[in-house]
Amino acid sequence: MRGVLSFGIFGTVFAALCCLGIMTPLLIGLLTVLGLGTLTAHLDAVLLPALAGFVTLSLFAYHHLRHRPARTIPERTIL
Repeated sequence: MRGVLSFGIFGTVFAALCCLGIMTPLLIGLLTVLGLGTLTAHLDAVLLPALAGFVTLSLFAYHHLRHRPARTIPERTIL
């Protein structure tokens, strides 16, 4: 679950930077190389739901890690 949290935080930061316009040229170039250049006209329609999804994923993973039951170590029995 720590990997999911890391992925969610990375995605949130990347999407937020793209929404601010800092990483937009990189994203446009990446989409063009991948053959998805038509999405660049509606970049906000893609980035804002992606940002919401990554934030939700991060919160879910954090909540899951925070509220999981504590592991109990079984006691050794001496025979």
